Amino acid sequence: MSAGPEGTPTRINVVQAFTSPGSIRLTSLPPLSLYVHFPWCVRKCPYCDFNSHEWKDDAFPEERYLDALRADLESALPLVWGRHVHTIFIGGGTPSLLSARGLDRLLSDARALLPIDAEITLEANPGKFEAAKFAQFRASGVNRLSIGIQSFNEAHLKALGRIHDATQARRAVEIAAKHFDNFNLDLMFALPQQSLEECRHDIETALSFAPPHLSLYHLTMEPNTLFAKYPPALPDDDAAADMQDWIHERTREAGFERYEVSAYAKPHRQSRHNLNYWLFGDYLGIGAGAHTKLSFPSKILRQARFKHPASYMDHALAPSGTAIQEEREVGPRDLPFEFMLNTLRLVEGFPVHSFAERTGLSLSAIEPALAEAEKRGLITRDIERIAPTELGQRFLNDLQELFLKDPKN
Repeated sequence: MSAGPEGTPTRINVVQAFTSPGSIRLTSLPPLSLYVHFPWCVRKCPYCDFNSHEWKDDAFPEERYLDALRADLESALPLVWGRHVHTIFIGGGTPSLLSARGLDRLLSDARALLPIDAEITLEANPGKFEAAKFAQFRASGVNRLSIGIQSFNEAHLKALGRIHDATQARRAVEIAAKHFDNFNLDLMFALPQQSLEECRHDIETALSFAPPHLSLYHLTMEPNTLFAKYPPALPDDDAAADMQDWIHERTREAGFERYEVSAYAKPHRQSRHNLNYWLFGDYLGIGAGAHTKLSFPSKILRQARFKHPASYMDHALAPSGTAIQEEREVGPRDLPFEFMLNTLRLVEGFPVHSFAERTGLSLSAIEPALAEAEKRGLITRDIERIAPTELGQRFLNDLQELFLKDPKN
């Protein structure tokens, strides 16, 4: 799914289960979120596998892209008619490259077309952080920032291909704290040639700004990235585990709750948007390459928009055109795995009743997999909740794969 860096799901290298659409029955619809993808960056980072394209110059088709987003949203209205939008996430790419007027238009268009009572998050990178512009973003309705810091170390920023330096990183957080009382800092660990002491310094620097939320990711080599083609020297597994263990302990001491694999929040400051993903809620995705998951009383639908910005705009703005490149129903065979792929990322797991509510299936459909997971010590469960154990969190891919149906069966 396209959630932006803060909402990046763990990718599992397994063969997709055979899709066999069938009848399901949902008694209620989950909360609805809106995701807006902005597909441009100043420069593509070597570790990034998101749908982002380098910003070649200062002239880019902002108006045309905003026209396409509105057309895309208008064409999707029949699918979400009467539903309220509870969260909006504007990700990328680097959506803070939008002009203040452009961002204001985007949110105005959304409000004109949909009932919105929302946490509105905007992703931003320190290399393009202007105090006056972010004050205007706040005035337009953005009430949460997610800032892609990644590191406060000059050498590591350079190794990661970031366009900002350590001074700009600190300045960006200062600006964010001035204009927003709710913001997230994205950082990575297990960086090329990073030591435990350097990891500690990054986290301590982040904590010194008293952020309400932290997203702390283990750097991974994703396919089709420059790092995958030319892998840098990374800390070994033991060193990376030491960093992660220290991060868990230090954030707990600082008053943060680790509520998801990579997400840490002060009380009542969890990302509502990402929680909706992880609890298998619905989301309408607009923009180049955006993904959608929508529930209906008798089916669950997934869509993907055209990925390249030019193709997306051409299709969205064509007379009687559509920005949707792919669409499919999620069948009963696939639903357990898709549900578990999200919900088992949560440290506290999920309420037992939510499986039937969000998939339309009986819990008995996954009883053999649950029994096996419990036998291996990967989950705990009672009549109210199912949650991954510490071992299950550490071997999350293995746990999730237990719910992947064999297409031969």
